[in-house]
Amino acid sequence: MACHLRVAAENARFGQPEVKLGLIPAYGGTQRLTKLIGKTKALELMITTDMINASEALQLGLVNYVVPQAELMNKTHELASKIMKQAPLAVAGVIRCVNDFYKQVNGFQSEVEVFGKCFKTEDNKEGVAAFKEKRNPVFKGK
Repeated sequence: MACHLRVAAENARFGQPEVKLGLIPAYGGTQRLTKLIGKTKALELMITTDMINASEALQLGLVNYVVPQAELMNKTHELASKIMKQAPLAVAGVIRCVNDFYKQVNGFQSEVEVFGKCFKTEDNKEGVAAFKEKRNPVFKGK
C-alpha cells in the first residue's frame, strides 16, 4: 500500500488479518488502506479480517492493474519504462504534490512551488524543444 503504483496477479488476495492476532494493522496499514479505498470498506476489511481477490482490489482502487501471473513482471517493467522516459524532476514533483494532498499541507501552494522549480529546469527546455521538433525528449534530471 506504500507504493505509488500497484500491479497484482489475477490470483492475488488481499486482507488485513491482524485483529485475529489481537493486533491492529501497523506501519501505516490503517491509514493507507483508508486513504486508498475509503473508510467504510477499509473498516470492514480490517475488523472482519475478510480477504478480497484481485478483481475486487482493482474495483476498490487498491491496485492499478490486474494481470495474469505470467504477465506480472512484464506489466511492471512496462510501467517502469514509461515512467523512466519522463522528466525525473517533474515525476518527483507530481508525487510530492499528490502526497501533499493527504498531509496537513496546502497542496495548491506545493504545486505552485514545484511548477516554478520545474519551469526553470533543463528538462523543461528539452521537453518543449522536443515537442516543437516532434521528437521524443531526452531528459537528464537537471
